[in-house]
Amino acid sequence: MKKGLNRRNFIKNSTLGILGGTLVQNSLHAEDAKLSEDKIKDPEIKNYRVLGRTGFQVSDISLGISNSTQVIQRALKSGVNYIDTAESYGNQQVVGKAIKSVPRNKVFITSKLEIKKDKSEAKFIKRFNQCLKELDTDYIDCMMIHSPEELDLLKTPGFHSAMDQMKKEGKLKFVGTSHHGSNWFRAPKTSMADMLNAAVKDGRFDVFLMAYNFIQEDLGAEVIKNCMKEGIGVSLMKVNPVGKYYTIRDRIKKLEEEGKKVHPLYKEGIVRFKRQMEMAESFVKKYNLTRPEEVRDAAIRFVLSNDGVGTVCCSMRNFDHIDSYIGLSGQTLTKADVTKLSGFREGPGIFYCRQGCNECESSCPEELKISDMMRYNHYFDAHNREKYAIKKYMALNGKDARLCAECEGYCESSCSYELPVQGLLSMVHKNLSLA
Repeated sequence: MKKGLNRRNFIKNSTLGILGGTLVQNSLHAEDAKLSEDKIKDPEIKNYRVLGRTGFQVSDISLGISNSTQVIQRALKSGVNYIDTAESYGNQQVVGKAIKSVPRNKVFITSKLEIKKDKSEAKFIKRFNQCLKELDTDYIDCMMIHSPEELDLLKTPGFHSAMDQMKKEGKLKFVGTSHHGSNWFRAPKTSMADMLNAAVKDGRFDVFLMAYNFIQEDLGAEVIKNCMKEGIGVSLMKVNPVGKYYTIRDRIKKLEEEGKKVHPLYKEGIVRFKRQMEMAESFVKKYNLTRPEEVRDAAIRFVLSNDGVGTVCCSMRNFDHIDSYIGLSGQTLTKADVTKLSGFREGPGIFYCRQGCNECESSCPEELKISDMMRYNHYFDAHNREKYAIKKYMALNGKDARLCAECEGYCESSCSYELPVQGLLSMVHKNLSLA
């Protein structure tokens, strides 16, 4: 988003604004009836889409992180046939055990390798084979570069030569890349959009896993269009930006009720939050946004309404998650959804940090990796990966949000989305520092 373009004008010109002017009330009644009928049945996938030039028909709702064999098998039984994992997730053995319940050629498995110091072909081949061993399978459908931070990493010769060799040996079908958003403060121009558009031009990537949602659509819409032109399959993550607001609201109330002594930064943050929270709450009441699960479902229907999206990866940790997410398969945005999402984006959406934007990092005098910290907190809040998130945050070795306590808030002044960045960072530190 360009400087000076406020949220209200952006909403009018966004996909939501356009869809809001074209959807008709009849579709809303039909969708409501359909939802009521679906609740009676066990959920099952109702829509399959071609994943770009892979030609594979993937379920529109797919499986992100899950550490339960039973949950994965239940998802597979419901028709899910795309599973995302990575060498760093620690769940590849669980996935490998679960997929034994279906014919191997009926499920599309993606894994990911980070670009580490040893970039030799031999090292990538060794790590690839370790993934094969953990997954207990003869081949991987798509191996991705795990969220590269610099453009040069997309072209890592050792990775590509290793993947070419794996293809020759029949162990790999396709290559892809994932991206949460750029984390490199000295190169703010390398945004998620810049990185993935560069990957489109590179020509060697068949599938993307990217962040995209109704608040962050300006960072990914162009990428998805370019992928459609070039036949690149698109899978999505971070499609639900809704929970952040409700989490922050509940924590503020808890802090006030407990009356505990906290760092001055938190007190200042709460004052800022309360002002913006009052504004946000007015939208919550106006648009009836009191139930986060309703807004979440609308958010998923929003991304499912994009023809360029192959599948939406949802973290399913229990059977309730399966019922909630798979029940949305085949659904599209309704007029009521447009109203809710527009209201949420203009109000509570102010608390959502667009991962991949990076406007604020270049203004930080301490050169903090703000995008990293926000992402770790997302793992903590949304994925229940508390230990992993805390470990990653602790590895920052003092270059963390403690340094924000005496800062003048340069990050906030540089954010064209008007987010209370400094206050959000205070919440990050409270969550991840064990303070």
